[in-house]
Amino acid sequence: MPFIALVCALVILGACAPRVQDFQPGLMAAKLKADSFVTEDGKALPLRMWPAQGVPNAILVALHGFNMYSNYFADPAASWTQQGITTYAYDQRGFGASPEARIWGGAEAMASDARAFLRLAARRHPGLPVYLLGDSMGAAVAVLATAEQKAQDVDGVILVAPGLWGGQSMHPALRFGLWLSAHTMPWNTATGSGLKRQASDNIPMLRALGRDPLVIRHTRIDAIYGVTDLMGKAYDAAPSLKLRTLLLYGDLDEIVPLEPVQQTISRLPAPPTFALYPKGWHMLLRDLQAKVVWSDIASWINDPAAALPSGASGIAQARR
Repeated sequence: MPFIALVCALVILGACAPRVQDFQPGLMAAKLKADSFVTEDGKALPLRMWPAQGVPNAILVALHGFNMYSNYFADPAASWTQQGITTYAYDQRGFGASPEARIWGGAEAMASDARAFLRLAARRHPGLPVYLLGDSMGAAVAVLATAEQKAQDVDGVILVAPGLWGGQSMHPALRFGLWLSAHTMPWNTATGSGLKRQASDNIPMLRALGRDPLVIRHTRIDAIYGVTDLMGKAYDAAPSLKLRTLLLYGDLDEIVPLEPVQQTISRLPAPPTFALYPKGWHMLLRDLQAKVVWSDIASWINDPAAALPSGASGIAQARR
């Protein structure tokens, strides 16, 4: 009887396994269309582009955060067009209007998508430097995509409020509780409202996001489990990130703790340009002081050796 009970329990757990979208690498050649990025396994991910005004100086590929989608970059990208920067952003697997939205896309698949897009962007804009920006979860995808020189068509990485505190950097009790929930009730959803965390001081922007039907508000537990797995893998991969890096963090961030960000910085093979914003929250690109951050990013892209206009890198150095 104990053996039969064990078998039944395993069958039940197997039926409750976390869902992850199928990924078939190498099925076809990835390609860019006018309004979509078709991945190497044939999934059409919605694509937005903001072309530089006049002759472009650089290309920026932007990866959105958890539960967001490509339109998150509309305001900063419009600003960067005036600085000679063409920005691309696509809805990552499982988010926005992508196929199987709300079902976790998988860390390896999302990183593979980013590498494929970088190759396509470099081919479309020969001779121009290509940079990869990742916001929150997108930063974890960016690290995983470019570590160990896997991405050859990128000149630098920009990590905004990087979500790099999953895996071993997360408390064991929290890790186990999340694993148990994802393997017993993966379909269950959470909103995060009970956490009492504020993402930004830009309240009208937050309310607009709350009304946006493409922003996910009720998140499957297995997707939360998936993103912590992604963040943990990116944290582990950080020592292999050898590209020029700009890392930006808000002193008021209540979503991503400062400690794993500092640990990530110490694990990078070369010190990044670290910018700390005393009035910045987690949504640095959409906060009330977002224009300061936009300007710093554009300045770094156009001249990575120059000091940031805001002086945020000096503030970061003074805090160390």
